[in-house]
Amino acid sequence: MSTLSQTTQSNERAYWGAIFAMTLCVFVLIASEFMPVSLLNPIARDLGVTEGLAGQGIAISGALAVLTSLSLTHIAGNMNRKTLLLGMTALMAASGLLIAFASSYLVYMIGRALIGIAIGGFWSMSAATAIRLVPQHQVSRALAIFNGGNALATVVAAPLGSYLGATIGWRGAFLCLVPVAIIAFIWQCFSLPKMENDRAAQGTVLRLFRQPVVRVGLLACGLFFMGQFALFTYVRPFLETVTHVSASGLSLILLTIGIAGFVGTLIIAGFLNTRFYPTLMAIPLLMAIIAGMLILTGHSVWIVALLLGLWGLLATAAPTGWWTWLARTLPEDAEAGGGLMVAVIQLSIALGSTAGGMVFDNLGWQSTFGMSAILLLSAGALTFLTASKNQ
Repeated sequence: MSTLSQTTQSNERAYWGAIFAMTLCVFVLIASEFMPVSLLNPIARDLGVTEGLAGQGIAISGALAVLTSLSLTHIAGNMNRKTLLLGMTALMAASGLLIAFASSYLVYMIGRALIGIAIGGFWSMSAATAIRLVPQHQVSRALAIFNGGNALATVVAAPLGSYLGATIGWRGAFLCLVPVAIIAFIWQCFSLPKMENDRAAQGTVLRLFRQPVVRVGLLACGLFFMGQFALFTYVRPFLETVTHVSASGLSLILLTIGIAGFVGTLIIAGFLNTRFYPTLMAIPLLMAIIAGMLILTGHSVWIVALLLGLWGLLATAAPTGWWTWLARTLPEDAEAGGGLMVAVIQLSIALGSTAGGMVFDNLGWQSTFGMSAILLLSAGALTFLTASKNQ
């Protein structure tokens, strides 16, 4: 019997300290990933490049996250997973130092590449690690806590980066993340149990596509993220040109989306534990309804603010559902499945935002929101099909 199987079946102890230590890691990872968004101008000016080139630091971290997620299980082999997680945390701290003291654009991009590797490695192992750290009935709660760190970082990364950049400079902003990463490293050293891996590499993660339930489930997951980001990427121009909100109103609505999303991650585990597939189906269907209502009521500030708040609550909670699906569907292959999931999500976000932008520019915002609704409805239908294949 594999180590993972033994852990899954006999693990009655819940390592919640390790879960929260990893959540702190998630917070720093996501904050590091999106910090450049609010700091592009000073970064570009200081390094002597254009804002577009500085923005490629976000693109390279995403690309390396995908490559790492697809190859990590095969490369890492039988390495103790605690050592691997600590290595990813150390990479995160090294990335912050490299970026903060970058003397050239090349060094800056190397630092961004390191954070991409850490993001891909960490997320691809998240479901498999949760299975090892808590009993099976508490896995969805552990994943919801991970996602709570993600949601919180998404809310605060841009405004925090902007504030720190204005007070201590962009280098200081990145440097502030390093001690937090070191704290996460030390906390994990003491809280994570040893997690030996005695399973030999079984080929590439793509072998999982041989299973029909995995093919349909990942397609449903991919369509969900495509639909979400086809709309959400263009929320700001929608609010500014259609709803005509002020600058302060825009900030308040975006903050509302973020806070609602954080609340969503706190309550989703209860729904998943009691009615798993109905919850997983309801989220994209409700979001499709919201997209349709935004088309009809886009000129009313208060209605739009309420609808986008509901959107944030549902959309931010959804990844917990899909990571829980992965843990339930592939308990013996959650690490390889996690790598595949990261790649599917990243690719779907890129496709959704790109397609949404093309439609937005050529056919208008209503068509973009309509396309989002169709993708989300399709995700709901395929989730229903996934549920039938899992029975």
